[in-house]
Amino acid sequence: MLDTLACPVDKGELQYSEQLNVLANLRLKLAYDVVDGIPKLLPESGRELTSEELAEFVSQES
Repeated sequence: MLDTLACPVDKGELQYSEQLNVLANLRLKLAYDVVDGIPKLLPESGRELTSEELAEFVSQES
């Protein structure tokens, strides 16, 4: 399912963190919260990834 979702800002790839319960566009450093299993993917719903969240995504890639 993640393959079909895209960032509403740049239409790029999103990554999911189950621990943080967010979808993230790492290129733009934007986070989209997932609430009750539903991603909030409106452009205005995006928020800046915190440094802690960004570190979590980087550690997932390793």
